[in-house]
Amino acid sequence: MKLPRRQFLHLAACAAALPAASRIARAQTYPTRPVRIIVGLAAGGMQDILARLIGQWLSERLGQPFVTENRTGGGGNIAAEAVVRAPADGYTLLTVGPSNAANATLYDKLSFNFIRDIAPVASLTRVPNVLEVHPSVPAKTVPELIAYAKANPGKLNFASGGNGTSQHLTGEMFKMMTGVNLQHVPYRGAGPALTDLLGGQVQVMFDNVSSSIEYIRAGGLRPLAVTTATRSEALPDIPPVADFVPGFEASAVNGIGAPRATPPEIVDKLNREINAGLADPKLRARLADLGASVLVGSPADYGRLIAEETEKWGKVIRAANIKPE
Repeated sequence: MKLPRRQFLHLAACAAALPAASRIARAQTYPTRPVRIIVGLAAGGMQDILARLIGQWLSERLGQPFVTENRTGGGGNIAAEAVVRAPADGYTLLTVGPSNAANATLYDKLSFNFIRDIAPVASLTRVPNVLEVHPSVPAKTVPELIAYAKANPGKLNFASGGNGTSQHLTGEMFKMMTGVNLQHVPYRGAGPALTDLLGGQVQVMFDNVSSSIEYIRAGGLRPLAVTTATRSEALPDIPPVADFVPGFEASAVNGIGAPRATPPEIVDKLNREINAGLADPKLRARLADLGASVLVGSPADYGRLIAEETEKWGKVIRAANIKPE
């Protein structure tokens, strides 16, 4: 039976609207079951804390548990691959950190392309590292440290949590931009590195502010500068490295990602709710206590930031010929 043209066009329009209506309904009802947030680093670190804080916020807002799951190993690659291979339905998320940006260059044969295979959901925080020294080092400012290092080449060791970590890459960038000779000493994690810095076995570290701030406040370490372009709220009296080394900027950018084909309606819903959390005074205060400043933006904004960080650290890794342990 041949339908009148007007009726045919009406039915065709209704059929075309069905997928859109289905997507909207799916976003409105999401989530209907628990959501996993995969963390590629051990419990107690910055990414783990962020996952638990934002997970609690999302649980309260969306009425389903957002459960943190730590999958360590491979410098964060095991967790990233698990999310890349997970169903793209919004029920598996990833905490994204500086290691993900570095790993794209650091590892030659990854089974995934992070920028291509992970959909950016929302940025969370920017955390500075702090250039700090053991009190035995006779330098109280960045220029004094540079002068001392140049006068005593190879005498100063700088510690990190391992090859390719944020502490390591920040130190290598400092060496490149100042021409100083600091000997890198990698540890299996930032904790042991910090312990030896406090004991004076190593002299310098570019550590995450949240890890070192209590030791700085107690006088066990001397902070010379923060590595972000501006001062940190956590250490307002400490200048940026960029005041003495123009153009220097290094920080740990953290956020949330999802499998590539996650429906945009779900990504946008998560982005809105996460941004609402970052605007909440209590959550902002908790993040400030950790030395973090919030990064509010769209998924596209976060995608551009990931690409910029990947390019920047890729240049440092290639110039310093850094290899994974």
